[in-house]
Amino acid sequence: MRLAIVGDFDSANPNHPATEKAVAHALDATGKEAQTSWVPTTALERDPATLLDGVAGVFLTTGSPYRSLEGALAGIRQARLTGLPFLGTCGGFQHVVVEAFRNVAGIADAAHGEYDVDTANHVITPLACSLAGQTMSVHLAAGSLVADAYGTTTAAERYFCQFGLATEYRDRLDETGLVPSGTDDDGEVRVLELRAHPFFLATLYVPQATSTPTHPHPVIKAFINAAAAED
Repeated sequence: MRLAIVGDFDSANPNHPATEKAVAHALDATGKEAQTSWVPTTALERDPATLLDGVAGVFLTTGSPYRSLEGALAGIRQARLTGLPFLGTCGGFQHVVVEAFRNVAGIADAAHGEYDVDTANHVITPLACSLAGQTMSVHLAAGSLVADAYGTTTAAERYFCQFGLATEYRDRLDETGLVPSGTDDDGEVRVLELRAHPFFLATLYVPQATSTPTHPHPVIKAFINAAAAED
């Protein structure tokens, strides 16, 4: 089994080595074997179909702003359209929102506020209060993909982000096919999933940050199991 970790690897970003370790924890826990490789966003901009051909799953990890916004969106689109199991965390969540509003909802200039300050359609904007370094409760919708992964409807998760879904676009998510399946104590969207897909999940928090060999993160385990099922 081959897995693609999409992002622009930086050893100084603690969540990048943590991503590799968390995948290894989940593989050990599930008894699966896989080869993992990093796929730069700049490469995906050119030819996502070839680069992701033969992989069993796509993990879009932290690191926004990515070196190539278009490359990150191309990787998401490829996974969405081909049914590849997909997991996006932190920046991955944010770019899932942009891709869906652009390519499903038809808002061609849907943008991420960290890249483009001029467009009128910022679907990702600065949070009222930064979540960087915070651990907060997440409430998971019963029967959702993410709740099934945890086996519960509440969790405490760690964040590293300063951007999230723009408030004015919350009520337009139904145009994208994305379903909010996790919220914080204030009802803000923290997890999204695409129900018309074998496994497509995005979390604004960073599950890989809290994974350990003895307690592999359930979301990453679910991603590994989905990838193995599709392989």
